[in-house]
Amino acid sequence: MTLQKMLRFTRNQLSEYAALLPQVNNVRGIKNFKPPVLYEHIQMPERPKLHYIERVPNYSNSQLRPPKMHKMLGLMRGPETVHNKLIHKQYGIQATGGGRMRFIHFEVIRMGLLRKLDWSRMFAIWRIDSPWQAVTKKGQGQRMGGGKGSIDHYVTPIRSGRIIIEIAGHCEYLEVKDILSKISAKLPFKAKAVCQETLEWDLAKEKWQAENNQNKYTMEYLIKNNMDDLQRKVKKIDHLYFGKYV
Repeated sequence: MTLQKMLRFTRNQLSEYAALLPQVNNVRGIKNFKPPVLYEHIQMPERPKLHYIERVPNYSNSQLRPPKMHKMLGLMRGPETVHNKLIHKQYGIQATGGGRMRFIHFEVIRMGLLRKLDWSRMFAIWRIDSPWQAVTKKGQGQRMGGGKGSIDHYVTPIRSGRIIIEIAGHCEYLEVKDILSKISAKLPFKAKAVCQETLEWDLAKEKWQAENNQNKYTMEYLIKNNMDDLQRKVKKIDHLYFGKYV
């Protein structure tokens, strides 16, 4: 009986306790959620995984002697003008500097993706050729002279802006960004994980900086106008790319 009397509150007491409690809004509002991404335009291939890359190029004529080649450093310098865009408009790895890829680097990419990706809803493709350029090397302890050394291994030259691999399928960028970033850090040149949005943002940013640059004395302006006799002092490659690609 005493408990019932203790639980009885007057109307004024209830209003005081109600003011101390957190206020809850029971009015229902409209939620603006983004619609889910539909991947109807993506067609999964029969073989979604990256195929094996041969260590040595195969020649059709078995009696043909593998040719020895020059260094051809021009194949690594300058920007990539052809294979610098994504075919499937999704994700990939882009080189931000020039270099050479050996067979071991192809295997690092292939085995790294083989263990991490969900191949039931993703697929990957190569965007570079297999190793084809021969690199010669003389044996240890040989003196200078005696002609060009024998072929030691084969490489694939890469220019800045080249798309190395491409990943597409029913997936988002956050799912593959960490995987692609770790693989790009193991390559012998500077590279980064990219998506279609980042590529478009980089192009727009570069265009905006060129249009809104208030300093007219750029590297291009100095070399073209031969200020301080720069045309004689700079390298030949700077006459084409004006210090951007070294």
